[in-house]
Amino acid sequence: MLWLKALHLFFVIAWFAGIFYLPRLFVYHAESDNTAVKKQLAIMAYRLFWFITPFAILTLIFGLSLIFSYGMPWFIASHWLHLKLALVIPLYAYHFYLYKLMMNVKQDKKPHSAKFYRIINEVPVLFLFAIVALAVVKFI
Repeated sequence: MLWLKALHLFFVIAWFAGIFYLPRLFVYHAESDNTAVKKQLAIMAYRLFWFITPFAILTLIFGLSLIFSYGMPWFIASHWLHLKLALVIPLYAYHFYLYKLMMNVKQDKKPHSAKFYRIINEVPVLFLFAIVALAVVKFI
């Protein structure tokens, strides 16, 4: 059980490291006028997205493994977990939205400003705070 928790946490941290950095690459791409720099940033964003996607999948696998290990009665009684899962679902949607944005960057489309990318870069911070608080304090 502790190994499942450790692996789940490891992959959450690795996934979030990428989720925090990927929109920064979009910011730099939107701000750059240099074609070579934009091309390099697009490559970096593409590689980073595909590097962190397995971490997102493994986060899900080990998280579900923990739930199944604890059993259905525990799951039903753990109201904090229901809220945590309700917050995790939009994070996966956000991950797929980053894919869409990454493909725009790769194709050198410029549908958004650097300010937009800065704002969406902050979104996962709020979710992470709430999820960690729920998992540690279990206040619901």
